[in-house]
Amino acid sequence: MDTTGELAERVERVLGRVADACRDAGRRPDDVTVIAVTKFHPASLIRDLVRLGIHHVGENRHQDAAPKAAELRDEPLTWHFVGQLQSNKARAVLGYARIIHSVDRPSLVTALAKADEPCEVFLEVNLTDDPGRGGVVPDELETLAERVLEHPQLRLAGVMGVAPLDEIPRAAFARLRLLSERVRRLDPGARAISAGMSGDFPDAIAEGATHLRIGTAITGKRPAAP
Repeated sequence: MDTTGELAERVERVLGRVADACRDAGRRPDDVTVIAVTKFHPASLIRDLVRLGIHHVGENRHQDAAPKAAELRDEPLTWHFVGQLQSNKARAVLGYARIIHSVDRPSLVTALAKADEPCEVFLEVNLTDDPGRGGVVPDELETLAERVLEHPQLRLAGVMGVAPLDEIPRAAFARLRLLSERVRRLDPGARAISAGMSGDFPDAIAEGATHLRIGTAITGKRPAAP
């Protein structure tokens, strides 16, 4: 059974690697937000993370995230929604998470705007050649960004991507960095890049990632789905 001591060791190890990668890239660790992705983990683990200095958590299923957010409303937490989001759940998700990392289609932009709750959005880009994967295709990125910019209650944070399994991660993150520059031509404030997970976050930092979505390297082995 995992212990708080083991959790503390993992957090320390990850934050140390983040600091090392930032130093190698000539960046400051303070410029990088570490999001602990707590999929399937209990609220008690998130409370332990808060005590260890982690205040950003990510969830990718509304049915799991909502009860945890309700239980932990007394904790100083910022909730990020990092999974695929159905348009009909947008209003409910904005009840606890005001940063959405997976905006990939105009209908979701419309749903978030109708919720009347201000939020930050990342445009998820499909970095693969598989059209069935989540994310907007690069050729439609600017069009989607313009849709977000039509709504004053939505703030365009930047772009998000997942490195394909069959590609060197840094090469994929380099493409994402170039896509980020395209979005910034439309909105200079959209400077954030959500990229990098447990196995590849140093490469993401080297290519300018500002938000890391780290699961098992922090939380340990993921429990089975409820």
